[in-house]
Amino acid sequence: MLRDEDRIFTNIYGLKDRSLKGAMARGHWDGTKELLEKGRDWIINEVKASGLRGRGGAGFPTGLKWSFMPKESDGRPHYLVVNADESEPGTCKDRDIMRHDPHTLIEGCVIASFAMGAHSAYIYVRGEFIREREALQAAIDECYEYGLLGKNNKLGYDIDIFVHHGAGAYICGEETALLESLEGKKGQPRLKPPFPANMGLYGCPTTVNNVESIAVTPTILRRGAGWYTSFGRPNNHGTKLYSISGHVNRPCTVEDAMSIPFHELIEKHCGGIRGGWDNLLAVIPGGSSVPCVPGAQMKDAIMDYDGLRELGSGLGTAAVIVMDKSTDIIKAIWRLSAFYKHESCGQCTPCREGTGWMMRVMERMVQGRAQKREIDMLFDVTKQVEGHTICALGDAAAWPIQGLIKHFRPEMEKRIDEYTRNATSHGAVLEAAE
Repeated sequence: MLRDEDRIFTNIYGLKDRSLKGAMARGHWDGTKELLEKGRDWIINEVKASGLRGRGGAGFPTGLKWSFMPKESDGRPHYLVVNADESEPGTCKDRDIMRHDPHTLIEGCVIASFAMGAHSAYIYVRGEFIREREALQAAIDECYEYGLLGKNNKLGYDIDIFVHHGAGAYICGEETALLESLEGKKGQPRLKPPFPANMGLYGCPTTVNNVESIAVTPTILRRGAGWYTSFGRPNNHGTKLYSISGHVNRPCTVEDAMSIPFHELIEKHCGGIRGGWDNLLAVIPGGSSVPCVPGAQMKDAIMDYDGLRELGSGLGTAAVIVMDKSTDIIKAIWRLSAFYKHESCGQCTPCREGTGWMMRVMERMVQGRAQKREIDMLFDVTKQVEGHTICALGDAAAWPIQGLIKHFRPEMEKRIDEYTRNATSHGAVLEAAE
């Protein structure tokens, strides 16, 4: 279990002063100018050495991503864009950073912008995050007043930070759709290449990072890459914010070390599973877009990228959704299907048509108003959607259903048998697939 002195987010629960003065008293903004004076290459190499991987879900090495930005300017400005469009169901870590510990993010923006030669940073905030945006904007205003931001500031590097409020579209959490939205266009993913590092916001070199990825970098640089790599297994280093919801005794967002066992995470921070461990049905370990894992397999799972991939799922954003045996697992996955159908931008045919088709078949599966052969047909359609779209929304819609079929097929067949038995006794006729 992570010691308090090793926590990066010192006010994640909002129990302390979130102002600039309070943040400085807890060690933030300490020696920031000296860190910048060490140079761009030192910062990027230190972030690479720390093993920090993107905390927005994909887990791409952060330092490597920063290094893709052009070293020399060709006349175009460079931009840093922070993805605070936290719309993944079950995920609620970034909103806690913005409303309770915003100076970790702002200081991170300054350092990351310097490392990539950007003089402007944009923070794209989810449309529903009203109070979070207000707290973040108030913190930015404080930094301007204190002389930490703007032209000729105390840090010796000109940097402006702008907060942009989204309109509540899930698809704008995809980095290129976010850039389209920032430019005032419809939020639809772009084809890649060109990649944002070459042709991003307003056609200029841009890096898009998650809130948590940016917010942890100042502490990593202050304490050193060696300190950060002391947590977690190889290739899964550092600390992580876990958002734990569902059927636990104390749902919470908590910072702990990567590679913590699932049972330790739940027992130490959440007071255990509601009704005890024997009552655990399934867990979605990384936000709604990753496949669920049966409770029996999950208890001893290692909460990091590699550990969960071995179980056929993923860490994603570390949004842990716990479901006990009172859950209708088929209906739960149908609800996620309905979400992805609603949020599809409609640009790609497999996603536009497939998400609606999968949702409607899942709706019949919930009732049992289907035939067993349709389970295989449903699985086949998820495979036709997965990997055949511009962005990962098609994958996100397909994976929960694949996890359901893989682990809970007997439950689906039982539901169909019950409906068939009740229906035929009343002379009803089964409905054919679309």
